[in-house]
Amino acid sequence: MEKADNPRPVSGQSSCELLIVGGGIMGLWAAVHAERHGIDTVIADAGQLGGGASGGLLGALMPHMPDRWSEKKQFQFDALVSLEDEIATLEAATGLSAGYRRSGRLIPLPKPHLKKIARRHCEDAERHWQTGARRFHWHVLDTPPVGGWIEASAGESGFVHDTLAARVAPRSLIAALVTLLRQAKHVRILEHATVAGLDADRGAAEVGGESFAFDHCILAAGHQSFPLFDALTPGLKQPLGQPVKGQAALLKADLDPALPTIFLDGLYVVAHEGGYAAIGSTSENRFDNPASTDGQLDALIVAARGIVPALRNAAVVERWAGLRPKAIDRDPMIGRHPDHPRLIALTGGFKVSFGLAHRLAEAAICIAGDADCGFLLPESFAISSHIAATSR
Repeated sequence: MEKADNPRPVSGQSSCELLIVGGGIMGLWAAVHAERHGIDTVIADAGQLGGGASGGLLGALMPHMPDRWSEKKQFQFDALVSLEDEIATLEAATGLSAGYRRSGRLIPLPKPHLKKIARRHCEDAERHWQTGARRFHWHVLDTPPVGGWIEASAGESGFVHDTLAARVAPRSLIAALVTLLRQAKHVRILEHATVAGLDADRGAAEVGGESFAFDHCILAAGHQSFPLFDALTPGLKQPLGQPVKGQAALLKADLDPALPTIFLDGLYVVAHEGGYAAIGSTSENRFDNPASTDGQLDALIVAARGIVPALRNAAVVERWAGLRPKAIDRDPMIGRHPDHPRLIALTGGFKVSFGLAHRLAEAAICIAGDADCGFLLPESFAISSHIAATSR
């Protein structure tokens, strides 16, 4: 990493090449890539690593629809495919399972016109969902591809079965990343360490009460990143992002973990290892208590039990709520701040964070080092694009 002009640390002050603020899925992957590049790094979190929205239950890795192909959809496709090898490498290095499986997705089609649209998507997937010799499909079926998983009546006009979608166990993936980083040579972990007095121009901050000098800072603190960027960006007509509350539940049932994820009108049912199913998730722009669960989650559980026989009598073993970062344009927000070049954004993934985080984090590390990472970020992901969106 090319060092920025930085005053020599004063007596009693620590220093690092890279300070990563936030230890969720984005920050952890950034630290992994920093370690691979041999960058002297500190990753700091105000709580426990992975303790925020990244510590949820769902873990659905869903692709965009294959129609109206764009650079954003291509980026997501490449990320979802490459995650498979990234996780295999992670599991081999740590001996831990991340709960990953390319289980596919099952979408009921309750109306006849939806089947016509789905058939067109089938052709789109054949054209776009391929890389090298690998092809992924968007099958349109009259009946579910597996028996005993979803009620046939849920898809009165048929079902879509896509073979690209996957799932991961969020907490297991977080645990594997943390384990890898605790073995790292170039990464120092600071938990329960609040970052204050961040001076993006001087390259200085207080981290857990300790004074730090840094060359670059990656701000990956989820929704808590937005107020910091807002304060550093004069002239904004709207905030750069907001927290969106999500609720989910974990049920215990006798399930095959290879079953495809069910998606219907915002409801996800995800089969996980060990006989568990995760159900989610709400998207609440307004809420009183970010950590509470309520009748909105109850309604999702009822809906899931209505179409999945195996869940009718399944016990709810956990109810969860958390805040996800939604940038103003919904897309992830990444890149060097136009007014503060030491500061790099890595946040705003909202519902797609787990599928893209490894690629976005790699890009952030390349940006910090002015290096070519071998792929291009969609223009809509750039923090400058989000800043421009506040004036629309």
